[in-house]
Amino acid sequence: MNWAAIFSLDGRAFYIWGSFGAFAIAMILEIILVRMRSKRAQAGIEEEVMADKVKGRAK
Repeated sequence: MNWAAIFSLDGRAFYIWGSFGAFAIAMILEIILVRMRSKRAQAGIEEEVMADKVKGRAK
């Protein structure tokens, strides 16, 4: 089997490689969004801790 046959996939390459590409984009986007949510949650926690320290409620 040669490389041209692998990449053409009997005329179905557009659908197969397109679905691989969509999957890769979805996975990259998910990683980015999870990191953003994590940073936002950490910032919220730090903000609450600082607010508690200012109000004198920290233990």
